[in-house]
Amino acid sequence: MWGIITIVVAVALIYLYFGGFGTGQSADVAEFSKYASAVDSFEVPGGTRIVALGEATHGNKEFQELKLDVFKRLVEKYRVKAFVLEADAGCCMKANQFVQGGEGTADEAAAMLGFRLYRTYEMAELLSWMREYNMSADDDKLTLYGFDMQRIDEEYSCLMDILAEAGYDTDILASIWDAENEKIKETAGTEEIKDVLEAVEKEPAIAGSADALHMIDVIRQNMELGKVYTENANASNAVRDKMMAENTLWVLAQEEKRGNNIIFISGHNGHVEQFGAYNDGDKVMGNIIADEIGDDAYFVIGTDFYKTRDNVPTSGEKRTTFTAFSHDPLAKAAKKSGNDICMIDFSRVSEDSSLRSYTHDYIYTGSIGEVTMTFLNRFVMKVFPMCYRVLACPADAYDAMIFVAYAHPTEIRMDE
Repeated sequence: MWGIITIVVAVALIYLYFGGFGTGQSADVAEFSKYASAVDSFEVPGGTRIVALGEATHGNKEFQELKLDVFKRLVEKYRVKAFVLEADAGCCMKANQFVQGGEGTADEAAAMLGFRLYRTYEMAELLSWMREYNMSADDDKLTLYGFDMQRIDEEYSCLMDILAEAGYDTDILASIWDAENEKIKETAGTEEIKDVLEAVEKEPAIAGSADALHMIDVIRQNMELGKVYTENANASNAVRDKMMAENTLWVLAQEEKRGNNIIFISGHNGHVEQFGAYNDGDKVMGNIIADEIGDDAYFVIGTDFYKTRDNVPTSGEKRTTFTAFSHDPLAKAAKKSGNDICMIDFSRVSEDSSLRSYTHDYIYTGSIGEVTMTFLNRFVMKVFPMCYRVLACPADAYDAMIFVAYAHPTEIRMDE
Protein backbone atom coordinates (compact mmCIF):
# COMPACT_ATOMS: atom_id res chain seq x y z
CA MET A 1 0.00 0.00 0.00
CA TRP A 2 2.71 2.47 1.01
CA GLY A 3 4.66 1.53 -2.08
CA ILE A 4 1.76 2.50 -4.32
CA ILE A 5 1.30 5.77 -2.45
CA THR A 6 5.02 6.51 -2.82
CA ILE A 7 4.87 5.88 -6.57
CA VAL A 8 1.78 8.07 -6.98
CA VAL A 9 3.38 10.91 -5.00
CA ALA A 10 6.63 10.62 -7.01
CA VAL A 11 4.73 10.70 -10.33
CA ALA A 12 2.69 13.70 -9.15
CA LEU A 13 5.82 15.60 -8.10
CA ILE A 14 7.49 14.90 -11.46
CA TYR A 15 4.42 16.17 -13.29
CA LEU A 16 4.18 19.31 -11.15
CA TYR A 17 7.88 20.12 -11.56
CA PHE A 18 8.17 19.61 -15.32
CA GLY A 19 4.62 20.53 -16.27
CA GLY A 20 4.25 17.02 -17.64
CA PHE A 21 6.17 13.76 -17.56
CA GLY A 22 9.30 15.23 -19.08
CA THR A 23 10.40 18.40 -20.85
CA GLY A 24 8.71 17.80 -24.19
CA GLN A 25 10.05 16.78 -27.57
CA SER A 26 13.08 18.34 -29.23
CA ALA A 27 13.71 19.52 -32.76
CA ASP A 28 16.64 17.85 -34.54
CA VAL A 29 19.73 19.24 -32.84
CA ALA A 30 22.01 19.04 -35.88
CA GLU A 31 19.44 20.76 -38.07
CA PHE A 32 18.84 23.43 -35.42
CA SER A 33 22.57 24.12 -35.19
CA LYS A 34 22.71 24.81 -38.94
CA TYR A 35 20.46 27.84 -38.51
CA ALA A 36 21.37 29.03 -35.01
CA SER A 37 23.36 32.27 -34.86
CA ALA A 38 24.68 34.74 -32.32
CA VAL A 39 22.31 37.48 -31.19
CA ASP A 40 24.72 40.25 -32.17
CA SER A 41 24.80 39.14 -35.82
CA PHE A 42 21.16 39.49 -36.87
CA GLU A 43 20.19 41.45 -39.96
CA VAL A 44 17.22 43.80 -40.35
CA PRO A 45 15.48 43.78 -43.76
CA GLY A 46 15.49 46.95 -45.82
CA GLY A 47 12.39 49.08 -45.38
CA THR A 48 11.98 48.17 -41.72
CA ARG A 49 10.58 51.04 -39.64
CA ILE A 50 10.08 49.31 -36.29
CA VAL A 51 12.15 46.53 -34.73
CA ALA A 52 10.40 44.87 -31.79
CA LEU A 53 11.89 42.57 -29.16
CA GLY A 54 9.56 40.44 -27.07
CA GLU A 55 10.26 38.76 -23.78
CA ALA A 56 8.74 35.46 -22.70
CA THR A 57 8.84 36.57 -19.06
CA HIS A 58 9.29 39.86 -17.24
CA GLY A 59 11.36 38.41 -14.41
CA ASN A 60 14.45 36.86 -16.01
CA LYS A 61 17.77 38.66 -16.23
CA GLU A 62 18.62 37.24 -19.67
CA PHE A 63 15.56 38.82 -21.29
CA GLN A 64 16.42 42.18 -19.74
CA GLU A 65 20.03 41.83 -20.91
CA LEU A 66 18.81 41.10 -24.43
CA LYS A 67 17.20 44.54 -24.59
CA LEU A 68 20.66 46.09 -24.46
CA ASP A 69 22.27 43.46 -26.72
CA VAL A 70 19.71 43.98 -29.48
CA PHE A 71 19.64 47.75 -29.05
CA LYS A 72 23.44 47.98 -29.36
CA ARG A 73 23.30 46.10 -32.64
CA LEU A 74 20.58 48.42 -33.93
CA VAL A 75 22.41 51.57 -32.84
CA GLU A 76 25.77 50.55 -34.23
CA LYS A 77 24.66 49.01 -37.54
CA TYR A 78 21.31 50.66 -38.31
CA ARG A 79 21.63 54.07 -36.61
CA VAL A 80 18.56 53.52 -34.44
CA LYS A 81 18.23 56.38 -31.94
CA ALA A 82 15.02 55.59 -30.05
CA PHE A 83 14.35 52.93 -27.44
CA VAL A 84 10.63 52.54 -26.64
CA LEU A 85 9.91 50.47 -23.55
CA GLU A 86 6.81 48.81 -22.09
CA ALA A 87 6.61 51.41 -19.36
CA ASP A 88 4.68 54.62 -18.88
CA ALA A 89 5.38 57.54 -21.19
CA GLY A 90 5.81 59.87 -18.21
CA CYS A 91 8.08 57.50 -16.30
CA CYS A 92 10.36 57.07 -19.32
CA MET A 93 10.40 60.81 -19.95
CA LYS A 94 11.76 61.29 -16.43
CA ALA A 95 14.32 58.49 -16.82
CA ASN A 96 15.32 60.01 -20.16
CA GLN A 97 16.62 63.05 -18.31
CA PHE A 98 19.35 60.81 -16.88
CA VAL A 99 19.97 59.33 -20.34
CA GLN A 100 20.44 62.85 -21.68
CA GLY A 101 23.09 63.63 -19.07
CA GLY A 102 20.93 64.84 -16.19
CA GLU A 103 21.54 64.39 -12.50
CA GLY A 104 21.11 61.18 -10.54
CA THR A 105 22.30 57.60 -10.82
CA ALA A 106 21.40 54.74 -13.13
CA ASP A 107 19.67 52.97 -10.24
CA GLU A 108 17.53 56.04 -9.62
CA ALA A 109 16.70 56.27 -13.31
CA ALA A 110 15.69 52.60 -13.37
CA ALA A 111 13.46 53.25 -10.37
CA MET A 112 11.77 56.06 -12.30
CA LEU A 113 10.55 53.54 -14.89
CA GLY A 114 7.61 52.82 -12.60
CA PHE A 115 7.25 49.05 -12.80
CA ARG A 116 9.06 47.35 -9.94
CA LEU A 117 10.26 44.63 -12.31
CA TYR A 118 12.64 47.19 -13.90
CA ARG A 119 14.47 47.98 -10.63
CA THR A 120 17.34 45.73 -11.65
CA TYR A 121 21.03 45.81 -12.40
CA GLU A 122 20.30 44.93 -16.04
CA MET A 123 18.01 47.91 -16.62
CA ALA A 124 20.43 50.23 -14.84
CA GLU A 125 23.15 48.97 -17.21
CA LEU A 126 20.95 49.69 -20.21
CA LEU A 127 20.31 53.27 -19.08
CA SER A 128 24.00 53.75 -18.25
CA TRP A 129 25.03 52.60 -21.72
CA MET A 130 22.57 55.01 -23.35
CA ARG A 131 23.90 57.87 -21.20
CA GLU A 132 27.52 57.05 -22.00
CA TYR A 133 26.73 56.90 -25.70
CA ASN A 134 25.10 60.31 -25.52
CA MET A 135 28.06 61.84 -23.70
CA SER A 136 30.19 61.30 -26.81
CA ALA A 137 27.44 62.10 -29.33
CA ASP A 138 26.77 65.52 -30.82
CA ASP A 139 23.16 66.24 -31.68
CA ASP A 140 22.30 62.71 -32.77
CA LYS A 141 21.57 61.33 -29.29
CA LEU A 142 19.63 58.32 -28.05
CA THR A 143 16.19 58.92 -26.57
CA LEU A 144 14.18 56.75 -24.18
CA TYR A 145 10.39 56.63 -24.61
CA GLY A 146 7.57 54.64 -23.03
CA PHE A 147 4.40 53.39 -24.71
CA ASP A 148 2.30 52.55 -21.62
CA MET A 149 -0.25 54.73 -19.80
CA GLN A 150 -0.94 53.19 -16.38
CA ARG A 151 0.51 55.89 -14.09
CA ILE A 152 -1.49 59.09 -14.41
CA ASP A 153 0.43 60.97 -11.70
CA GLU A 154 3.74 60.58 -13.54
CA GLU A 155 2.17 61.77 -16.81
CA TYR A 156 0.58 64.76 -15.09
CA SER A 157 3.86 65.64 -13.37
CA CYS A 158 5.69 65.50 -16.71
CA LEU A 159 3.09 67.76 -18.30
CA MET A 160 3.68 70.33 -15.57
CA ASP A 161 7.45 70.07 -16.02
CA ILE A 162 7.24 70.46 -19.82
CA LEU A 163 5.13 73.61 -19.58
CA ALA A 164 7.14 75.10 -16.72
CA GLU A 165 10.41 74.58 -18.60
CA ALA A 166 8.91 76.30 -21.64
CA GLY A 167 7.82 79.25 -19.51
CA TYR A 168 4.08 78.54 -19.69
CA ASP A 169 1.72 79.29 -16.82
CA THR A 170 1.06 76.11 -14.85
CA ASP A 171 -1.32 77.57 -12.25
CA ILE A 172 -4.35 75.77 -13.67
CA LEU A 173 -2.51 72.45 -13.58
CA ALA A 174 -1.25 73.12 -10.05
CA SER A 175 -4.81 73.73 -8.86
CA ILE A 176 -5.44 69.97 -8.68
CA TRP A 177 -1.88 68.87 -7.89
CA ASP A 178 -0.78 67.65 -4.45
CA ALA A 179 2.83 68.86 -4.55
CA GLU A 180 3.74 67.34 -1.20
CA ASN A 181 2.81 63.81 -2.26
CA GLU A 182 3.52 64.36 -5.97
CA LYS A 183 0.13 63.19 -7.21
CA ILE A 184 -3.18 64.52 -8.41
CA LYS A 185 -5.37 65.56 -5.49
CA GLU A 186 -7.72 62.84 -4.35
CA THR A 187 -10.55 65.38 -4.40
CA ALA A 188 -10.06 65.93 -8.14
CA GLY A 189 -12.60 63.85 -10.04
CA THR A 190 -12.37 62.66 -13.63
CA GLU A 191 -14.47 65.53 -14.97
CA GLU A 192 -12.35 68.13 -13.19
CA ILE A 193 -9.16 66.62 -14.62
CA LYS A 194 -10.74 66.65 -18.09
CA ASP A 195 -11.71 70.32 -17.68
CA VAL A 196 -8.16 71.24 -16.65
CA LEU A 197 -6.67 69.39 -19.64
CA GLU A 198 -9.09 71.08 -22.04
CA ALA A 199 -8.24 74.48 -20.62
CA VAL A 200 -4.50 73.84 -21.00
CA GLU A 201 -4.98 72.48 -24.49
CA LYS A 202 -6.69 75.69 -25.58
CA GLU A 203 -3.63 77.78 -24.68
CA PRO A 204 -2.13 78.98 -28.00
CA ALA A 205 1.42 78.45 -26.80
CA ILE A 206 0.96 74.72 -26.22
CA ALA A 207 0.24 74.03 -29.90
CA GLY A 208 3.97 73.92 -30.62
CA SER A 209 4.80 71.38 -27.91
CA ALA A 210 4.41 67.85 -29.26
CA ASP A 211 5.53 66.40 -25.91
CA ALA A 212 2.91 68.35 -23.95
CA LEU A 213 0.11 67.41 -26.33
CA HIS A 214 1.19 63.76 -26.24
CA MET A 215 1.25 63.76 -22.44
CA ILE A 216 -2.31 65.13 -22.42
CA ASP A 217 -3.33 62.28 -24.74
CA VAL A 218 -1.68 59.71 -22.46
CA ILE A 219 -3.46 61.11 -19.40
CA ARG A 220 -6.75 60.79 -21.24
CA GLN A 221 -5.82 57.23 -22.22
CA ASN A 222 -5.25 56.43 -18.55
CA MET A 223 -8.68 57.70 -17.58
CA GLU A 224 -10.37 55.84 -20.42
CA LEU A 225 -8.52 52.63 -19.56
CA GLY A 226 -9.60 52.96 -15.93
CA LYS A 227 -13.21 53.41 -16.99
CA VAL A 228 -13.12 50.33 -19.23
CA TYR A 229 -11.41 48.27 -16.52
CA THR A 230 -14.12 49.17 -14.04
CA GLU A 231 -16.85 48.11 -16.45
CA ASN A 232 -15.14 45.03 -17.91
CA ALA A 233 -11.65 44.08 -16.73
CA ASN A 234 -11.11 41.54 -19.54
CA ALA A 235 -11.92 44.12 -22.21
CA SER A 236 -9.29 46.48 -20.82
CA ASN A 237 -6.45 44.28 -22.16
CA ALA A 238 -7.36 44.97 -25.79
CA VAL A 239 -7.97 48.66 -25.07
CA ARG A 240 -4.54 48.96 -23.49
CA ASP A 241 -2.87 47.29 -26.49
CA LYS A 242 -4.65 49.66 -28.86
CA MET A 243 -3.42 52.63 -26.86
CA MET A 244 0.13 51.26 -26.69
CA ALA A 245 0.10 50.89 -30.47
CA GLU A 246 -1.04 54.52 -30.82
CA ASN A 247 1.76 55.70 -28.54
CA THR A 248 4.37 53.66 -30.42
CA LEU A 249 3.26 55.12 -33.74
CA TRP A 250 3.46 58.61 -32.19
CA VAL A 251 7.10 57.94 -31.27
CA LEU A 252 7.80 56.66 -34.79
CA ALA A 253 6.37 59.89 -36.25
CA GLN A 254 8.48 62.04 -33.91
CA GLU A 255 11.67 60.14 -34.73
CA GLU A 256 11.02 60.31 -38.46
CA LYS A 257 10.72 64.08 -38.12
CA ARG A 258 14.22 63.97 -36.61
CA GLY A 259 15.44 62.02 -39.65
CA ASN A 260 15.55 58.63 -37.90
CA ASN A 261 13.83 55.97 -39.98
CA ILE A 262 13.81 53.05 -37.52
CA ILE A 263 12.84 52.78 -33.86
CA PHE A 264 13.29 49.94 -31.38
CA ILE A 265 10.51 48.80 -29.06
CA SER A 266 10.49 46.18 -26.32
CA GLY A 267 7.68 44.52 -24.40
CA HIS A 268 6.21 41.15 -23.53
CA ASN A 269 5.90 38.62 -26.35
CA GLY A 270 2.14 38.78 -26.04
CA HIS A 271 2.11 42.49 -26.87
CA VAL A 272 4.64 42.68 -29.72
CA GLU A 273 3.78 39.55 -31.74
CA GLN A 274 2.52 40.48 -35.18
CA PHE A 275 -0.55 38.26 -35.54
CA GLY A 276 -1.82 37.98 -31.97
CA ALA A 277 -5.36 38.71 -30.77
CA TYR A 278 -7.41 38.38 -27.61
CA ASN A 279 -10.30 35.95 -27.26
CA ASP A 280 -12.82 38.46 -28.53
CA GLY A 281 -10.78 39.02 -31.70
CA ASP A 282 -9.29 42.38 -30.74
CA LYS A 283 -5.69 42.55 -31.95
CA VAL A 284 -2.62 42.94 -29.76
CA MET A 285 -0.30 45.92 -30.10
CA GLY A 286 2.14 44.34 -32.57
CA ASN A 287 -0.67 43.17 -34.83
CA ILE A 288 -2.17 46.67 -34.88
CA ILE A 289 1.20 48.24 -35.68
CA ALA A 290 1.95 45.72 -38.45
CA ASP A 291 -1.43 46.49 -40.03
CA GLU A 292 -0.74 50.22 -39.84
CA ILE A 293 2.79 50.35 -41.25
CA GLY A 294 2.81 47.07 -43.19
CA ASP A 295 4.14 43.63 -42.24
CA ASP A 296 7.36 44.25 -44.18
CA ALA A 297 8.08 47.37 -42.12
CA TYR A 298 7.63 45.61 -38.76
CA PHE A 299 10.43 43.21 -37.79
CA VAL A 300 9.71 41.38 -34.55
CA ILE A 301 11.95 39.10 -32.53
CA GLY A 302 10.31 36.79 -30.00
CA THR A 303 12.04 35.00 -27.15
CA ASP A 304 11.60 31.74 -25.28
CA PHE A 305 13.25 29.58 -22.63
CA TYR A 306 13.90 25.90 -22.10
CA LYS A 307 13.74 26.34 -18.32
CA THR A 308 12.98 29.45 -16.34
CA ARG A 309 13.20 30.48 -12.72
CA ASP A 310 11.04 33.55 -13.10
CA ASN A 311 11.00 36.39 -10.55
CA VAL A 312 7.29 37.05 -10.00
CA PRO A 313 5.36 39.16 -7.47
CA THR A 314 3.49 37.73 -4.50
CA SER A 315 1.50 39.72 -1.95
CA GLY A 316 2.46 43.33 -1.31
CA GLU A 317 5.95 44.11 -2.58
CA LYS A 318 7.34 40.63 -1.99
CA ARG A 319 8.53 38.47 -4.85
CA THR A 320 9.35 34.81 -5.35
CA THR A 321 10.55 32.50 -8.11
CA PHE A 322 8.43 30.22 -10.26
CA THR A 323 10.12 27.34 -12.07
CA ALA A 324 8.72 26.26 -15.42
CA PHE A 325 9.66 24.41 -18.61
CA SER A 326 8.29 25.76 -21.89
CA HIS A 327 8.08 22.40 -23.73
CA ASP A 328 9.20 24.39 -26.78
CA PRO A 329 10.99 21.89 -29.08
CA LEU A 330 13.13 24.70 -30.53
CA ALA A 331 14.24 25.90 -27.11
CA LYS A 332 15.00 22.33 -26.11
CA ALA A 333 17.12 21.87 -29.25
CA ALA A 334 18.97 25.08 -28.38
CA LYS A 335 19.74 23.68 -24.93
CA LYS A 336 20.82 20.29 -26.27
CA SER A 337 23.06 21.93 -28.88
CA GLY A 338 25.00 23.69 -26.13
CA ASN A 339 23.77 27.19 -26.99
CA ASP A 340 23.04 29.16 -23.82
CA ILE A 341 21.54 31.92 -25.96
CA CYS A 342 21.07 31.82 -29.72
CA MET A 343 18.84 33.15 -32.48
CA ILE A 344 17.06 31.78 -35.54
CA ASP A 345 15.80 33.94 -38.41
CA PHE A 346 12.78 32.06 -39.74
CA SER A 347 13.16 33.43 -43.26
CA ARG A 348 16.40 31.47 -43.59
CA VAL A 349 14.94 28.06 -42.73
CA SER A 350 14.67 26.19 -46.04
CA GLU A 351 11.39 24.56 -47.03
CA ASP A 352 12.95 21.10 -47.08
CA SER A 353 14.45 21.43 -43.60
CA SER A 354 13.02 19.23 -40.83
CA LEU A 355 13.23 22.32 -38.63
CA ARG A 356 10.49 23.96 -40.66
CA SER A 357 7.86 21.69 -39.14
CA TYR A 358 8.58 23.45 -35.85
CA THR A 359 9.23 26.99 -37.04
CA HIS A 360 6.22 27.10 -39.37
CA ASP A 361 3.75 24.94 -37.48
CA TYR A 362 2.04 25.17 -34.09
CA ILE A 363 4.20 24.35 -31.07
CA TYR A 364 4.17 25.22 -27.38
CA THR A 365 6.11 28.29 -26.25
CA GLY A 366 6.57 29.69 -22.76
CA SER A 367 4.80 32.86 -21.67
CA ILE A 368 4.64 34.27 -18.12
CA GLY A 369 3.53 37.80 -17.35
CA GLU A 370 3.69 39.82 -14.14
CA VAL A 371 1.18 37.47 -12.50
CA THR A 372 0.71 37.70 -8.73
CA MET A 373 1.89 34.30 -7.51
CA THR A 374 -0.52 33.46 -4.70
CA PHE A 375 -0.56 29.90 -3.39
CA LEU A 376 -3.68 29.24 -5.47
CA ASN A 377 -2.14 30.69 -8.66
CA ARG A 378 1.02 28.63 -8.20
CA PHE A 379 -1.02 25.46 -7.64
CA VAL A 380 -3.23 26.08 -10.68
CA MET A 381 -0.25 26.85 -12.94
CA LYS A 382 1.56 23.72 -11.79
CA VAL A 383 -1.48 21.51 -12.31
CA PHE A 384 -2.47 23.18 -15.58
CA PRO A 385 0.81 24.12 -17.34
CA MET A 386 -1.15 25.46 -20.32
CA CYS A 387 -1.57 28.54 -18.12
CA TYR A 388 2.03 29.48 -18.96
CA ARG A 389 2.33 27.88 -22.39
CA VAL A 390 1.01 29.26 -25.65
CA LEU A 391 0.22 27.12 -28.67
CA ALA A 392 1.46 29.23 -31.56
CA CYS A 393 3.20 29.18 -34.92
CA PRO A 394 6.57 30.90 -34.35
CA ALA A 395 6.97 32.11 -37.94
CA ASP A 396 3.49 33.66 -37.89
CA ALA A 397 4.06 35.48 -34.61
CA TYR A 398 7.67 36.55 -35.18
CA ASP A 399 10.28 37.05 -37.87
CA ALA A 400 12.96 35.56 -35.63
CA MET A 401 13.32 34.13 -32.13
CA ILE A 402 16.00 34.15 -29.46
CA PHE A 403 16.22 31.04 -27.28
CA VAL A 404 17.57 31.06 -23.74
CA ALA A 405 18.44 27.62 -22.37
CA TYR A 406 18.32 28.51 -18.68
CA ALA A 407 16.68 31.79 -17.72
CA HIS A 408 17.71 33.07 -14.28
CA PRO A 409 15.62 35.32 -12.01
CA THR A 410 16.22 39.03 -11.85
CA GLU A 411 17.11 40.63 -8.54
CA ILE A 412 15.01 43.63 -7.52
CA ARG A 413 17.70 45.83 -6.02
CA MET A 414 16.10 49.16 -5.16
CA ASP A 415 13.36 49.82 -2.63
CA GLU A 416 10.36 52.01 -3.36
